[in-house]
Amino acid sequence: MTAAAEFLALILDGAPQPVWVVDEDGLIVFANPAAVAALGYDDAAELNRKPSHDTVHYKRPDGSPYLVDDCPMLEPRRTGRTVHGDDEWFVRRDGSLFPIAWWSAPIAMANGNGAVLAFTDRSESRAAERALRERDAADVRAAESRAAQRRLVETSAAVRRQVTRDLHDGAQQRLITMLISLQLAREEIVADPEGARPPLGDVVEQARQAIDELRALTAGLHPQVLAHRGLVAAVEDLATRSTLPVSVVASLRQRLPEAVEANAYFFVAEALTNTVKHARATQAAVSIGVEDAVLSVEVRDDGIGGAGRDGTGSGLAGMADRVRALGGRLVLDSPSGRGTTVRAQIPVGRWSE
Repeated sequence: MTAAAEFLALILDGAPQPVWVVDEDGLIVFANPAAVAALGYDDAAELNRKPSHDTVHYKRPDGSPYLVDDCPMLEPRRTGRTVHGDDEWFVRRDGSLFPIAWWSAPIAMANGNGAVLAFTDRSESRAAERALRERDAADVRAAESRAAQRRLVETSAAVRRQVTRDLHDGAQQRLITMLISLQLAREEIVADPEGARPPLGDVVEQARQAIDELRALTAGLHPQVLAHRGLVAAVEDLATRSTLPVSVVASLRQRLPEAVEANAYFFVAEALTNTVKHARATQAAVSIGVEDAVLSVEVRDDGIGGAGRDGTGSGLAGMADRVRALGGRLVLDSPSGRGTTVRAQIPVGRWSE
């Protein structure tokens, strides 16, 4: 070792920064204790005169070989310029990898330039960055969930107002008319029993119409087939009433939690409504299944595609709200001219009994 190298070793021996020196041939001629420890060795002698790249930098994180000709850390030997990077990985003695930030500067050797290389283990900083990203992502998901729940509450209020109007303008008016007809029929029976038959027949018809309106109204709120027979039966019933041919492929071993079934049903209903209104499709298909405690509900059509990828318009925002409110996500694939596929993935947790 030259006098200059010995002086450098004296300075760097107690430094906390991992540092080593390579000669003109890329062989390690010095490694301070911090570098030895970071690379998992017991003594600097285990690194002495070993090829730098082939010892600590010979593979990439995916396991593929890292060729020495591609290594930027040895460039100062050739160019005489200092280089820096923060996207490389070193290999420990046991074969494990860790991310580093590094600096490499030229140093004069007897037969040309060597390089002084310093590095910092970025494992902790990357873990902190990942935790920060995950926290930020969790905050975004929470904000989206709160916004979705708020929109659902607003939508529910609008639905209640609509139901109130429908009851007032529809079934309630029929029931009032029926009550008046019954009062008139009761008076008619006393005066003319035979003449009371037609009015009573009208009352029966009015009662039937009121019942039909109430059934239609409650079906829009929560179909009886969904409550009594579950999601698959309700979606199959929905498919039979569609103006488009709709095939249903479903496999559920047990009933799902009520909230999941209801939101999944209305997700399909909204998707099929969008298909009929906007897709210009000739057919649609629904698939339902559960894997790894995640319910997947997919609706596909052969229409014109081009649905909004931002989740807005054509009812997509409301569909996304339904899914997010249950901690799930909506996936949209709608290339122009090649149909639309919309998929809800909802964690179902424990099965309901």
